[in-house]
Amino acid sequence: MGILVLVFIFIFLAQHGDAHGPDSCNRGGGLCRVGTCVSGEYPAQFCFEPVILCCKNLSPTSTES
Repeated sequence: MGILVLVFIFIFLAQHGDAHGPDSCNRGGGLCRVGTCVSGEYPAQFCFEPVILCCKNLSPTSTES
């Protein structure tokens, strides 16, 4: 019975709100952070709603060749 409850909770959390997961965040150039983003970043989406944010840089980084 306990396993069924855990499976139900996992399914509920996986489908809840606007959570995209860490893979989507990393592909978009962001980092998952707990609580708040650091200075110079903005919350773009949720990795896991409501506490783990996907934070992206305010200014895009450029790479020099």
